Amino acid sequence: MKKKSPILVTGVHRSGTTWVGKMLSANGEVAYINEPLNVWHRHGVLNVKIPFWYFYLCKENEKDYLAAFKDLLNYNYHWPTEILSLRSLHDFGRMIRDGGTFLRGRLFHLRPLLKDPFAVFSIPWFVERLGCQVVVTIRHPAAFASSLKRLNWPFDMRDLLSQPLLMRDHLESYQEQMRSCLAKDVDIISQAALLWSMVYQTLLEFKREGYNYLLVHHEDFSQDPLDKFRELYRMLGLNFNESARRRIEQSSSVDNPKELSKEHKHSVRLDSRSNLMNWRKRLSEDEVERIKAISGEVASYYYPPESWEGVYPLP
Repeated sequence: MKKKSPILVTGVHRSGTTWVGKMLSANGEVAYINEPLNVWHRHGVLNVKIPFWYFYLCKENEKDYLAAFKDLLNYNYHWPTEILSLRSLHDFGRMIRDGGTFLRGRLFHLRPLLKDPFAVFSIPWFVERLGCQVVVTIRHPAAFASSLKRLNWPFDMRDLLSQPLLMRDHLESYQEQMRSCLAKDVDIISQAALLWSMVYQTLLEFKREGYNYLLVHHEDFSQDPLDKFRELYRMLGLNFNESARRRIEQSSSVDNPKELSKEHKHSVRLDSRSNLMNWRKRLSEDEVERIKAISGEVASYYYPPESWEGVYPLP
């Protein structure tokens, strides 16, 4: 893989994409670009509207998006569009942050890194059309569901059902289950388990089709962050320098909180080892069994049976 090729860090949301993306950009040689496929993204970063969460990009619908992403990867920040969209001091601050990232990327020829969980179904497009090297994060389905439960983050399956190309290419077999999730009595736990299953089943298909990506187990990196990130740096052709080592150690230190507050849910400073077991405290046995019933078959390709007890000897 080309040393200067763009890096895409993706995987289902709340699976560690932010942590991995920020740690990979900690050496000062990478430009971290946050979630261009987020439906609320800033148009200075990507000057095109994104209609759905987990929007699926392929050759059949790329007409309005390919040029926009090439602009992004060439660090062309759309100042006039962004200025016209400002509504608050917070928006202004984000413009300065993002514009600064683009300026540094262009001046110092930094390697672009797109951190975007919502790009996961579009991995083939990012590989074929933009030449991305892909890192996929995965977190145990019970831990993922517990995180969404704690934050009270439901997922509306209509964002997926409303995409005919995505349904045709990858999710048709899940259609009945997805429609059942639209019922009022279906809770966040069931939604999360189904979304996790669809994402990581699709990733198994991508692997069988020959799309290579580097898989990062959140649990594995949480237990041994320094060595695991050092190896990931090597595989991506990145320079593991003192700045990277220091940032990784700071992000995962035992001196950090054992659980993030809801107000700081996107922070990357956490006692990574203690966080591994938090889902066991948040979920009831019934909830764990429901998650296992929905996602267990797909999870068996990624996790051993004892992981459902909170033990992670990865295969």
